[in-house]
Amino acid sequence: MKHLLISIIILSISLQIRAERTLINFNDDWTFRFSHNVAQKVGVRVNLPRTWNAQDALSGKIDYKRGIGNYEKSIFVPNEWKGKRIFIRFEGANTVTNVLVNGKHVGEHRGGYTAFVFELTNCLNYGENNNLWVRVNNAEQLDVMPLIGDFNFYGGIYRDVNLMLTDEVCISPLDYASPGVYLKQEKVSATEALVQTRILLSNRSATSKNVTLQLKVKEGDKTIIQENKIIALSAENKIIDTTIPLNFRNPRLWNGEIDPFMYKVEVSLVIDNTEIDKVVQPLGLRYYSVDANKGFVLNGKPYQLKGVCRHQDRAEIGSALTKSQHDEDMALMLEMGTNAIRLPHYPHAPYFYDLLDQNGFVTWTEIPFVGPGGYTDQGFVDQETFKANGREQLKEMIRQNYNHPSVCFWGLFNELREAGDNPYDYITELNKLAHTEDPTRITTSASNIEGNINKITDLIAWNRYDGWYEGMPNSLGAWLDKTHKENPGFKIGISEYGAGASIYQQQDSLKKSSPTSPWHPENWQTYYHIENWKVLAIRPYVWGTFIWNMFDFGAAHRNEGDRPGINDKGLVTFDRKNKKDAFYFYKATWNKKLPTLHICDERNIRRTNSSANVMVFSNTGAVELFVNGMSMGKKSPDNFSTVTWPSIKLLTGKNNIVVKAANKGVEITDSCEWNVADNQLKLVSSK
Repeated sequence: MKHLLISIIILSISLQIRAERTLINFNDDWTFRFSHNVAQKVGVRVNLPRTWNAQDALSGKIDYKRGIGNYEKSIFVPNEWKGKRIFIRFEGANTVTNVLVNGKHVGEHRGGYTAFVFELTNCLNYGENNNLWVRVNNAEQLDVMPLIGDFNFYGGIYRDVNLMLTDEVCISPLDYASPGVYLKQEKVSATEALVQTRILLSNRSATSKNVTLQLKVKEGDKTIIQENKIIALSAENKIIDTTIPLNFRNPRLWNGEIDPFMYKVEVSLVIDNTEIDKVVQPLGLRYYSVDANKGFVLNGKPYQLKGVCRHQDRAEIGSALTKSQHDEDMALMLEMGTNAIRLPHYPHAPYFYDLLDQNGFVTWTEIPFVGPGGYTDQGFVDQETFKANGREQLKEMIRQNYNHPSVCFWGLFNELREAGDNPYDYITELNKLAHTEDPTRITTSASNIEGNINKITDLIAWNRYDGWYEGMPNSLGAWLDKTHKENPGFKIGISEYGAGASIYQQQDSLKKSSPTSPWHPENWQTYYHIENWKVLAIRPYVWGTFIWNMFDFGAAHRNEGDRPGINDKGLVTFDRKNKKDAFYFYKATWNKKLPTLHICDERNIRRTNSSANVMVFSNTGAVELFVNGMSMGKKSPDNFSTVTWPSIKLLTGKNNIVVKAANKGVEITDSCEWNVADNQLKLVSSK
């Protein structure tokens, strides 16, 4: 608390000199208690971001704590802040949040995955300490999305909190917690671009104000466009909605991973030659479409989407990720050669969208309209409070992420059913709302059924697990071709495909796993992904493919694989410390920039068979295999970056396996040790 007071004093001095917008990080020094504990002075000191379900949910406790948590904080508000506007911005708190200042209710937010802002200006006592009380409730309820999900509903303030100080005249942060600046790309081509800039201005003072709205477009540090507009603002907090058109000739385009270039748009308010507020937004100009036969087309050229899905949680901390952890996730996806992502089943952290922009990821983001999939319960109830909440969450997602060039698809649902309350009419309503809010982007959904709900959004994609929950991997190709032939106008994507795997479970032979069993050997996941990608890679009409999942993630109700509470379909373990063999298959196949040489089944160190099929993933030239120092010959990778030496004899006891290849004249190697049991000795021991 001492450090907060010092920072506020320094800040108040600086605010007397300049009138710019100021952010104060508000993460530290909260007191937390659950609502069931009403005794005095029982709270514990916590810093944000934080969830109270990092231990119980991730241990596989099905009835993990879902209720009300209370966060309290005392803040001294200096007299120098009078005449300013003071807002508090939460980037995410799950699920229903109520904010009180000095015991008085300020506002409520219903939804766990989007940002929200409340203005505190009239609620504070200046020159005094003020009590801030935030009540967060992640209990189950039928009027807030989602109703069900195959993931954990982590409770708490799990993303950053900031105080925001502005002049009485400002660019409004109160339009669904958006930046108050919308960059609508009305027309974009290789030769020209027309962008309509919409800005929301607010004046809280008792008198009208004339302000100069100054707009600059920068390419690096160079200003390439500047527009000024004088605006008359009415008094007493009236919102003024104004627009400024921008015209580009021969624009440099945001071109996915090839060139994720962005302009920078600075919108400033100036009074008497003094800048009183400024908002900076990215502008990545691009045009794209989806063709029923050619798939995704970016800036006029077919662009194969090699995508993954990613949940926002981690071992030990649940959903309370830091920026460095988002950075690590991005680095792993880039290493693998990923260029697209589906963000299931809710909007993710604002910082992560920035990373997606900067690294050229084509992005699908969606509201938490989640159905039961293979579980019980319903994802939709036909009651007005639930439907109103879904509309609000859709508006929040779109307005908060409007300016991110990476976002190409608004997702409207995942794995809903038509039985019971049929969501068809409501999805139709949401689809219309999405296009009203943003006519420039495409809507899509993820389905696991055949039905009319698949015909509402602009695109449809399916969650398919051929070779895991049902059938074998080769059945995916037959299903895709049949669906494409029978519905030639359908724009078909694969929103999920994947299989579970434990790095601690290994087997010599290749046998299909039982998904609900405790036995999820790694080599079946590897085989599954190789065979599924062979199907998907050669079908250009599949507009996008998204692996389920990039990382293992928490799902308290699951009791399968090597431990309860974890969905182990990730290509990387929950703690991000181990990349599974399937990760290296995609890295070798998708990422030609980084040399890859990886021996499959390296972790299968205790073997019973005296021979093995040695499989290697490589994007280099010829690969040479050595077993116990003896060369087994050189082979070149196939079209899927795979080399196999069948039926290689192994010795009883230790076997040293080494592969070598050259990359631009530099030798690269991979090695492991396999131990083969003495079967005769085992037979004698058993007697």
